[in-house]
Amino acid sequence: MDMMKLMEQAQQMQQQMQAAQEALAAQTVTGAAGGGLVTVEADGQGSVRKVTIDPKVVDPSDVAMLEDLVAVAVADAQRRAAELQQGEMG
Repeated sequence: MDMMKLMEQAQQMQQQMQAAQEALAAQTVTGAAGGGLVTVEADGQGSVRKVTIDPKVVDPSDVAMLEDLVAVAVADAQRRAAELQQGEMG
């Protein structure tokens, strides 16, 4: 195989990868916990964009529960982003 052809193929692959990453960044996934009382919106790469907390779960005497719900919702959003990445990039 010719070296120039290999270089061209590598460049095409790099451009395709860049396009796929940009497409993922433009997509949104939502993770949830506590039956939807805490939701996390993330882009397709897993970066958190927004956290929504229903006031019903805000209990000053049980901050640990709220922390757990947020952590679960973030993990759920990141898992969904990873699944999206697998689907997009194979």
